[in-house]
Amino acid sequence: MTAQPLLPKNAPFTQEEIEVLNSVVARTTPQQRAWLAGFFAGFEAAQGGGAVAAAPAQKPRQPLTVLYASESGNAEALALRSKKIAQKHGLDARIVDFADADFDLLKKAKNILVYAATWGEGDPPSRAVDFYNALMSDEAPRIDGVRFAVLALGDSAYVEFCATGRLIDERLAALGGVRAFDRIDLDLDYAKQAAEWTEKALGELAPADAGNATVVHVDFKSPLLAEDDDEPRYTVESPLTGEITALVDLNGTGSSRETWHVEIAADAPGFSYLPGDAIGVVPENDPQLALEVAEAVGLGADGEVVKKLRERYDVTTLSRPLIEAFSKLTQRTDAAKLLEPEAFAAFAADRQLVDLFETYSEKLTPEQLFSLLRPLPGRLYSVASSPKAHPGEAHLLVGAVRWASHGRERRGVCSTYFADRRRTGDEVRVYVKPNRHFRIPEDGNRPIIMIGAGTGVAPYRGFIEERAELEHKGKSWLFFGERNFTNDFLYQLEWQEHLASETLSRIDVAFSRDQPEKIYVQHRLWDRREELLDWIADGAHLYVCGDEKGMARDVDDTLARILAETARGDDEVGRAKLKELAKAGRYQRDVY
Repeated sequence: MTAQPLLPKNAPFTQEEIEVLNSVVARTTPQQRAWLAGFFAGFEAAQGGGAVAAAPAQKPRQPLTVLYASESGNAEALALRSKKIAQKHGLDARIVDFADADFDLLKKAKNILVYAATWGEGDPPSRAVDFYNALMSDEAPRIDGVRFAVLALGDSAYVEFCATGRLIDERLAALGGVRAFDRIDLDLDYAKQAAEWTEKALGELAPADAGNATVVHVDFKSPLLAEDDDEPRYTVESPLTGEITALVDLNGTGSSRETWHVEIAADAPGFSYLPGDAIGVVPENDPQLALEVAEAVGLGADGEVVKKLRERYDVTTLSRPLIEAFSKLTQRTDAAKLLEPEAFAAFAADRQLVDLFETYSEKLTPEQLFSLLRPLPGRLYSVASSPKAHPGEAHLLVGAVRWASHGRERRGVCSTYFADRRRTGDEVRVYVKPNRHFRIPEDGNRPIIMIGAGTGVAPYRGFIEERAELEHKGKSWLFFGERNFTNDFLYQLEWQEHLASETLSRIDVAFSRDQPEKIYVQHRLWDRREELLDWIADGAHLYVCGDEKGMARDVDDTLARILAETARGDDEVGRAKLKELAKAGRYQRDVY
């Protein structure tokens, strides 16, 4: 049966336009047509237009508070994305960072949606610590009757998988909240499940008559609309294929380090980044390790199996969920004993997946093997370039990871992917991971203080290049640490050129092994504390990039001590001042 035209011939369009519109509208559902009616009604109202066709009366929209606790930006991205979906369900969403939340927000909330990541061994993200601790305290207010749902993000390689989200979920219930939708705990391959959960959770939180609210509220005058609505074009699931144009080991021949400068041609629409962002890399596993895993479960050198292990699956991470799944699949009670905390900690220390399969030998089919494994996750690296200085390129700084344990040589998946298995001219799959909380000041006259060790210097190369291209006049001070001056001074010539041009105002270095006593960047900070306080008083922004458990934590303590100098050494005052700087966006950390 031929569909009847939906627009009459006398509609104010050309005949060709009428045919196109009819072909589109004929395939729509009643819900989609109602949405379009509301959209155009809202558009006409925003333009100050005259009378329009009557649309169904708008139903009151229910308020929704979306809280996120994010370290690498995953939870934040999910929270921002949920706003559009919430609107479709008749919910008026307000997105709030845990760093900006307080008890008044909880007291006023009617519906709460939480996206919470777990950092390290069960800790909340650094920006979320204060409100998280307050929420867990006895001072937290009751939220009787408030409906909520929690999505937890984590990494199953850690024992306390998704602990932060789980504890927030339990705490909201203990404070009198009503769980509108069950919590979900997601691993690194979270994207698809998170989208499905968000749709269902918002459906449960939606007002009962949300389906009748057809006028769509859109700020047509907002310059941020297009940016806010655009989804990332390239993700870990659909990366951009770029070309490696340079691959250089920056360390000298006598170094104990191996640090690779990688340049990637990524000139494609939709691939853009800012200094401070991270570049995600989708690597491949070591082919030899993929073969050993296949052989350990009796699959030999099956070419298709080894290829899939190399390209698609995580074949290194040894986690408790994996051991639990393996012991259930094989019915091995001896392997199941590894699930006990002490036994797991003892066995898993410096071991990988292949060790489990070799220790508890079992023959598996390819389907059984793949069912145990999670997808190969991308690896994030702080971008080491400015797109203004290097159009169509992204530069990375990658430290090769190698070690030996339990009689086996081990290698970092992505770092040795570059160091051992990639060459100039080879392809590499990449994507951009925005880091909105690690940015140079918009005011180019603001001083900046950059602190990093080893590959933690990467983002500062981009910062200084950006400032040079924009001709910013603000002072800049770099603290850099490594092992030896002769072999490990990364980007030394570039820093000297920036000093000569005065784009970089000052540099202090700490080479830990060039003298009998170890000297690190925190020692240089303490030595320069009077000048640092002057810079901070002048409005300087401070940045720290590097290992959270080592350098970054020591720098944090040292900065708090330096700030305490203004209060006669009161450590609590110093720590409070550091938190104030962080709250104001003047103390930013990119740690791992």
